Amino acid sequence: MNNQPHLLVIDGMALLFRSFYATSVMGHFQYLPDGRPSNGVQGFARHVLTAQSIIKPSHIAICWDMGANTFRNELFEGYKTNRSEPPEEMIPQFDMAKEVSEWIGWKNIGEAGMEADDCIGSIVEKWKEEAQITIISGDKDLLQLLNPSTNIAFTKKGYSEYDVYTMERFKEEYAIEPHQFVDVKAFMGDSSDGYPGVKGIGPKTALQLIQKYGSVEGVLQNLDELKPGQRNKIADNLEMLKLSYRLASIEKNIPIKERLEDLSVPEYSANTFNQLANKGFTSIAKHAYSLYTCI
Repeated sequence: MNNQPHLLVIDGMALLFRSFYATSVMGHFQYLPDGRPSNGVQGFARHVLTAQSIIKPSHIAICWDMGANTFRNELFEGYKTNRSEPPEEMIPQFDMAKEVSEWIGWKNIGEAGMEADDCIGSIVEKWKEEAQITIISGDKDLLQLLNPSTNIAFTKKGYSEYDVYTMERFKEEYAIEPHQFVDVKAFMGDSSDGYPGVKGIGPKTALQLIQKYGSVEGVLQNLDELKPGQRNKIADNLEMLKLSYRLASIEKNIPIKERLEDLSVPEYSANTFNQLANKGFTSIAKHAYSLYTCI
């Protein structure tokens, strides 16, 4: 088992936003020579470099949203509409982050109409039998992807502290299987993504229902066992319950055209980071030199 490749899958959107807001709150934007802000990108790359030095994967992939609208917006008009537009300083950094990833030698993966989560889910589905997989993100929705070969390291503090979930830890804490987490989300909804689930049913009750009945379908088949209040709430929100299930479900069938060998961790050279420094990405270069003394 230990001889398998170790694939590190990065939620690029999560790390980019996290890095942007960590520094912009203090008004620190790290402008490039051409005047573009780069604080999110520099923090994102430093985070990935640090993660690589800790986890020591053999392969690496960075997953991205490709545009604001996805198939979920078509399913539900209110999906993520409660989120404010990215700050002006953030907008040029989406493409910039992908460019910097390419310059360093990381493979970017994204699909129009899909979210980074869907690309992560499809990567896990494609290689879960062939590789050990570690996902880095801040998004709890990804818990549904846990399996015997896949762990999730949730960002915690700085660049180096993570809250790591294995399949065993999840089952111990939630007393359900990871794939059932979607059913829990269908009932409780997700305020950050803007879908309500069943109004009046919170996380605790949602989990209890799935622990007892196994799935949304299982609950619906046993409505007569529920308290009248719960029955009424579900009846009043039945369509939204079913829609919430679809919105919470991470897609796993996006065609990933890359081969595993295409995701091999690059060999870093001093020239790579010298060029980044010359373009104004000085904190990435300094961080790389401090971590990888061989370059």
